[in-house]
Amino acid sequence: MTSVALTIAGSDSGGGAGIQADLKTFQELGVFGTSALTAITAQNTLGVHAVQPVDAGIVAAQIQAVLTDFSVNAIKTGMLFSAEIIETIAIELRGYPTIPLVIDPVMIAKGGASLLQNEAVVALKNHLLPVATLITPNIPEAEVLTGQTICSESDMELAANTLLSMGASAVLLKGGHLEDVPYAEDLFMTASGEHFLMRSKRIVTQHTHGTGCTFAAAITAELAKGHSLGEAVVTAKHFIQLAIEDGIELGHGHGPTNHAAFRKSGQLKTKEVELIERR
Repeated sequence: MTSVALTIAGSDSGGGAGIQADLKTFQELGVFGTSALTAITAQNTLGVHAVQPVDAGIVAAQIQAVLTDFSVNAIKTGMLFSAEIIETIAIELRGYPTIPLVIDPVMIAKGGASLLQNEAVVALKNHLLPVATLITPNIPEAEVLTGQTICSESDMELAANTLLSMGASAVLLKGGHLEDVPYAEDLFMTASGEHFLMRSKRIVTQHTHGTGCTFAAAITAELAKGHSLGEAVVTAKHFIQLAIEDGIELGHGHGPTNHAAFRKSGQLKTKEVELIERR
């Protein structure tokens, strides 16, 4: 049987992030992708030039159309833009509590443009975070959600615990924004006590557009195939690391990653990712 995943996110006309990155990632990992569009962006590797949110009623209709016809195995959210859209999504997903939900709290585009209104942060914390199977913030996003400053690995752990206390079942806090360390370290923690770190080699490149979307989409695809959350997170880390390592260098700014790299490697895990602690 073919596994099915649903992404609820914005469109990136440049193809490196958003709905486009999610659907490419689902396909690369052998999962059939469906989608509900929350916003249209005029976007390329140089930045976001315009944003048009989709009417909340149309967002609801898209979700209903997919979930009433397909047997969806996992759901991911990305750019949600407004409190109204977030509240609408929460209402629509209320009837599907057993489908794993991965929340990528997209707030800022790679070029610096805001992709989430201020009042939407409160809606995200109140309506979606408490029903999340996993939330996947980077450090700046985690700082906004928790109100805490994150400057070290111990700060990351404190912030992850705060996010768990808000209701999320698990947190993947991505540490690539930590300064003065020669590696990127991602922290995975669950409310049930699972805890591990993934350390990876830093890659010197400007072509990292859509890494957060792609990472979360890879997790969603693996969950859709029936893998455990911990297994899904580890596989997805290898997927995104290879996507960055084997760059395709498109565009004149922050270019996209190579979504095909993991498949072309024979889905082999890269030695540049180390699972350094697990309990």
